[in-house]
Amino acid sequence: MYPVLFELGSLKIYSWGFMLAIAVLIAIWGIGRLFDQEGYDKDAVFEMIILMVICGLIGAHAAYIIVYQWDAFLANPMMFFSIRNGIEGMIWYGGFLGGAIPFIIYLYKKRMAFWKVADMFAPFVALGYALVRIGCFLRGCCYGEITNSICGVVFPAVDEFVRHPTQLYSSLLNFILFAFLIWFYPRRTFSGQVFLLYLIGYSIYRFVVEFFRETVIFYGAFSLGQVYTLGLLVVALLLYFWQRSRSSRYWF
Repeated sequence: MYPVLFELGSLKIYSWGFMLAIAVLIAIWGIGRLFDQEGYDKDAVFEMIILMVICGLIGAHAAYIIVYQWDAFLANPMMFFSIRNGIEGMIWYGGFLGGAIPFIIYLYKKRMAFWKVADMFAPFVALGYALVRIGCFLRGCCYGEITNSICGVVFPAVDEFVRHPTQLYSSLLNFILFAFLIWFYPRRTFSGQVFLLYLIGYSIYRFVVEFFRETVIFYGAFSLGQVYTLGLLVVALLLYFWQRSRSSRYWF
């Protein structure tokens, strides 16, 4: 694994942070182009993405502490600010909610249409996720269960066993999801369709990959991630059909 890509003197460039930076730069460029095509001010994209990334990282870290380290946090609240190897524990759902808060506030203040803008962001959320999962693989986190599969990888920082590289499974499937969404964007039939298809696609992918991923919290036969995912899938499907039913009346 390569948690540190390279060093510049005393400065260490961490693989996860590097891939996140690449994802942010591509998103700013790609979403900016869509904003320009749709008649929005593309200069707003930079502000939105930076705010979403900062709040998303805070939300992802907060969710990790709530789920896995709550007792330790109560004993030492300053642990929230601890950093190890460039990044401490993160949970995607916390990051998604954390990033959604400034996104919604920004759109409200600027009087921008939520569903239209969400459609423009959705493909690049999938692409960014795919890139960051490569960072997870290089760092050696978010690994899978022990396997005899030819796809198996040894994560030296974990143990000597061969494990599913679930980070790469996630990355590949999200690259495919991005390709589909960016192709589908000009073919959408109602506002919000691309964003909701992203949520549906993410839910299905994540539910399946969770069967191969190492996890410690289960509710019956399902992992905690699968429980969250099923809830997200239900909400996304309900919103999809609700929003589609409104499209015959108005588009916003």
